[in-house]
Order: sequence, then C-alpha cells, then structure tokens
Amino acid sequence: MAQAVTPGTSPEGPRPSYTYKVVLLGSTSVGKSSLAYRYVRNDFRELLPTVGCSFFTQTLHLDEATVKFEIWDTAGQEKYQSVCHLYYRDAHAALLVYDIANKQTLSRAKLWLEEVEKIILPDEIVIALVGNKTDLAAEREVTTEEGVEFARTKGLLFMETSAKSNHQVNDVFMGVVQELLRREKEKASKPSPHWRSTVDLRASGARSRCC
Repeated sequence: MAQAVTPGTSPEGPRPSYTYKVVLLGSTSVGKSSLAYRYVRNDFRELLPTVGCSFFTQTLHLDEATVKFEIWDTAGQEKYQSVCHLYYRDAHAALLVYDIANKQTLSRAKLWLEEVEKIILPDEIVIALVGNKTDLAAEREVTTEEGVEFARTKGLLFMETSAKSNHQVNDVFMGVVQELLRREKEKASKPSPHWRSTVDLRASGARSRCC
C-alpha cells in the first residue's frame, strides 16, 4: 500500500504519520459532498452537484499514528464518469455511496465498483459501501440487509449514514482508517523477501484482527 510517511511525535514517543487519499464515488445526489462536508466541517448543507471533483482534508491525531485524509469528492453524473478514473487512481480508500431511498443508486454503485476494480487491486484499497440518507427511512427502497449482503460478497466495509442528522458519519471514516492502519501493521509484520532472519517471528505474539 503506497502512502506518504513522515515522522511524528506523541507524549509516548515517536509515532508514524500517514497521508491517505480517499475518494467518494456514487451517483449524483446520493449525498457524497454532504458527507464530506459534514465530516470535515461538522455541518450540513444541501450542496449543488459536484462539477469534476472537490477536495477536502482532515487530520486525525490518534494514539497509534497521525493520519491525514485527502478526500476527493467526485462528480456523480454519467458525463464525468469517463474521466473519474483520473481522480481515484492511486487512492488508498474509497467510499462507495448510495441513497437508501433510491434503489437505482445501489445498482450504480455496483458499476462504480467494477470500474475501480479494473484499475486498483483489492489488497491495494479499502472500500466501504455507504448507504446514505437514513433520515429518509420512511422512503427506504434498499434494506439494510441488501447492503450488508452486497458488501459481504465483495469484501467491503459497510455502514449506513445520514449527513443531515450526522448519523455514523465519523464512524464510517474511522472504520476506514482503522482498516488502513490494520493493513499497515500486517504489512510491517511480514518479513522482507530479500532478507532472512534467524528470529522466530511466531514468538512475537503479534496478532492481526478483523474489522
């Protein structure tokens, strides 16, 4: 997994710093921009459709690392889809967003996933399927179980959110960062193929955990 790494400090001593590129993908009007705006500004706005791409940043100071998210909010209109691959190339994570009150947007999310899979290998990107607009529960067309099942079959993280009511918006980004850091630890625990050690790594007690 490629990322920019710079040294950091904490009261307990040095800690790593990572910069991760996160892209928001999905149909127009599913609330991608509102999710990003809520997460970064802790506010809600009914935003106009994105033209091309919008850019946000957010820095998290966690116990184990400092993480900077570079959030790329892509346009959902079909006329921009042919150039969107330029934005999600080299991404470390993606939020694949659909509107729970519009079943067609889940079908479109599946097509977006296919496009991402053509360019980025699954072990090189963390993808979260996000059912947005839970505040429209009375108009729901996509059940939670449908989202869970699709995410399970594709090995995606899954969460339902509402940018309007701030339901689980921070949680979905935190779930992504936890999976990114888990993969960093997993990668660091693997011995280099160009180096042999006489130390039994199994005795280290290192464990991987599932999100």
